[in-house]
Amino acid sequence: MGPARTREELVDRLVEVGASAVARGLVLASGGNLSARLPGTAGFVVTAAGTWLDRLTPADFSVVTLDGAVTGGAPRPSTEWRLHQRTYRARPDVGAVVHLHPQHAVLVDALGHRIRLITLDHVAHVRSVGVVPYLPTGSDELADAAAEAARAHDCIVLAHHGCSALGPDVGTAYRRALNLEEAAVATYRALLLGDTTTAFPAGHGPGVHGG
Repeated sequence: MGPARTREELVDRLVEVGASAVARGLVLASGGNLSARLPGTAGFVVTAAGTWLDRLTPADFSVVTLDGAVTGGAPRPSTEWRLHQRTYRARPDVGAVVHLHPQHAVLVDALGHRIRLITLDHVAHVRSVGVVPYLPTGSDELADAAAEAARAHDCIVLAHHGCSALGPDVGTAYRRALNLEEAAVATYRALLLGDTTTAFPAGHGPGVHGG
């Protein structure tokens, strides 16, 4: 899944990710929302309010500017459009935001445990996990807190809610969401076995010599 060059290609990538996310159990019914910057503009496309991610069509996307104006597509963007907007404003390098409701990531955080990065893929793709305390869905407070966390992290757990995964393109953002949930599953299984410390060895991540 390479970088998209047109709005149509971007939407196709997001439709594909939406179907995959539902099939993998990362979101249910009308939960979650997806977005991507539009090439050559200051705006982005985001799934519309009430859409189901496994039933998306090109008509199910709104075009929104970084100032928050809806300029095309579906007239009512997702209630979480502010989360996407504020993240793009805080991170000019981010080209896509995948917001899902992965069960294990939310559960491990709710139980008061950090999600541990255990495998090489977790370290390579997730790198670090930010956490935002529970704030009302669709609120300015949630959007601002998520954007602030995004300054230091590409994967952010929204307490009792879901996660945001960021990337330069749709494929990278989704890959990070998948690895975040896999790390949460591994952490959960370790906790069931009574293990509270196992993690990837410090100093042996990608690009580090000697590991």
